[in-house]
Amino acid sequence: MSGEGAPGSGLDACADLVKRGDRERFMATMALAPGERARVLPLYAFNLEIARAPWMSPEPMIAEMRLQFWHDVLEQIAAGKPHHAHELAGPLRAVIEGQGLPFDSLQEMVAARRRDLERAPFARGGDLLAYLDATAGNLLWLAGLALGAGQGDETALRAIGRAQGLANWLRAIPALEARGRQPLPESRSEAIADLARTGLESLAAARRPPLTRPAQKAALAAFMARPVLSRAMREPARAAAGQLEPSEFRRRLRLLRLALIGGRV
Repeated sequence: MSGEGAPGSGLDACADLVKRGDRERFMATMALAPGERARVLPLYAFNLEIARAPWMSPEPMIAEMRLQFWHDVLEQIAAGKPHHAHELAGPLRAVIEGQGLPFDSLQEMVAARRRDLERAPFARGGDLLAYLDATAGNLLWLAGLALGAGQGDETALRAIGRAQGLANWLRAIPALEARGRQPLPESRSEAIADLARTGLESLAAARRPPLTRPAQKAALAAFMARPVLSRAMREPARAAAGQLEPSEFRRRLRLLRLALIGGRV
């Protein structure tokens, strides 16, 4: 199949990319069994590829071409045709076909990233939430499906994904502003606190019905969402100052507790 290299090489590339570019999802993935890692790492690597695309070049046309590339790869896989050559495409195809993942959710992720090509801020908070639902919400739902979650887990996983997306968005405020973007649609402190509260409400809504075990494994990727959102709601100035990043010790301790003992993400 076009785009596949030596056995395991594509998956190794996925793991390396996620390790370097998405530390918390990588940490959560390492808490899974090896076979389970192989099902989610390609999804997380795909997410990084499309998330980085709008920022790789100052030329919007080049960024658009990168996103169109992944749109085309998904179309080729859906049609059962050879895909464009890329080291991540083979493992992604294996997960999509092996787990029967929905193409519409994957394409929604690509389409949502086209919003990153624009410099204009989100007009309303609801527009930002819709963007996060299409990106982080879809990603966590797809990871759940890849691990064996059922349709009854969809609403909760999407809610947890939204919360994770909000936490990461608030952490990224200084970086976005440094790139000339306006990440908040309203006044800073009030908007930050409101978004953090929305994320915590999403986590609360995801408590019932209880997640199945496969869904719990997928939700582990959002293990830092609650503490980050809680701090942002209490102290919104920390988000504006780029002071929401947890220490490595706190990350490891929380992940260990959730992975071994369980509890709410």
